[in-house]
This record gives sequence, C-alpha cells and structure tokens, in this order.
Amino acid sequence: MDEVKVIEIKQSVFKNNDERAERLRNELKEKGVFLLNLMSSPGSGKTTTLKATINALKDKLRIGVMEADIDSDVDAKKIAETGVKSIQLHTGGMCHLDADMTRQGIHSLNTDDVDLAILENVGNLVCPAEFDTGAVKNAMILSVPEGDDKPLKYPLMFSICDAVLINKIDVLPYFDFDIEKCKGYIYKRNPNAKVFTICAKSGEGIEEWADWLNNEVTKWIK
Repeated sequence: MDEVKVIEIKQSVFKNNDERAERLRNELKEKGVFLLNLMSSPGSGKTTTLKATINALKDKLRIGVMEADIDSDVDAKKIAETGVKSIQLHTGGMCHLDADMTRQGIHSLNTDDVDLAILENVGNLVCPAEFDTGAVKNAMILSVPEGDDKPLKYPLMFSICDAVLINKIDVLPYFDFDIEKCKGYIYKRNPNAKVFTICAKSGEGIEEWADWLNNEVTKWIK
C-alpha cells in the first residue's frame, strides 16, 4: 500500500495566522494605533471593566472598541453609552478571533482617529488564547467567583497575557479565594505578568490599571 501523506493542519493554521498577526501589528505601529486584546470567561465583568477603563482614559486617548460575540449587539450598545466609537463583530459561531477577523474589525472601525483600539474577545478561556490577533498587548480578567486556581486549569491563557485583572474583589469575604495564592499561580505561568486587583463596579483599582495601559499606549504610538 502506498504511504499516505499526512498534513499537520493545526500547525499550518497557527503559522499562517501568526504571520498575518505580525503583519497587522506592524501596520498598526505605522499608523500609531495600539491594539489591546481583552479576554475572559463569560460573567467576569469584562464589559463593566471596559467601561470603567474607557471613562478613565477617554480624556487622554482616542478610543475605539470592537465587541466580539457569537451573536447579539448588547455589549456594543453598552460601550457606545461611554461616547467612544464602538462596533459589534459577529463570529458566526466561532469561539475566537484570529488575525484576519481582527483586521476586518479594524477596517470597519476605521482607526484614523483612534489611538487605542480595544478588542473585547469572545468570552472563554481556551480558544481566544490560541490565536494571535495582532494585538500589542493581551489582557485578561479573572473574577473572584471563578476561583483562584484558574491559572492552573487554563495555563495558556495566563501565559500569553501581559496583564491580569482580578475583578470583583468586593465579594472576597464570600468566596474561598486567596489573592496571594492566585498571584503565585499567575507568576508561575508568566513571571512578567502585571497583576491588578480591581472592582470594576466601584472603580477600585481601575486608576492603577488605566495608568499602566496609558503608559503602554504612549510608548507604542510615539
């Protein structure tokens, strides 16, 4: 019997995506646009955190937001309430965005008047971590009710994120969540990660996170 040719499709897909992501990142650098990829599981407070971040930065930076979801435009409408440019991206059932999908979003957003473009990725801790979107920085939100062991269960997500926001610290008294233990797990996956403890609802910790993000944007667009 003749030998069967085996093609490693997954490896090829990731390689092609990485090349396209790097190309998009370089194009954004030339235009002076900083792309942030924001990820989390559903219910972590991603949209609330994003609104608080926008309110802290919208007088300093021109901001545009791409809301990715399998369906609906609920989150895009919430973001539009802040006064910044906002569009909804429907993924057609896919649980992540890749570089080409992000490029389409960037084109539709029209970043000519944008310094900071934020991609609110589809809510889950697996698929979005596997695909480089072309973002300058990756950030993710971990809420207290999810548990402090998530960095152990989803290592890739925490290893690729430049910043981790531990949200809903106002409910710490009601959950068995050890912040220091969680930070230790995060640093085990990524020693260079910046960890911020926040309560998006009250605004606690948002200023420190926003200052870090503003500094990163400023360095990029110079």
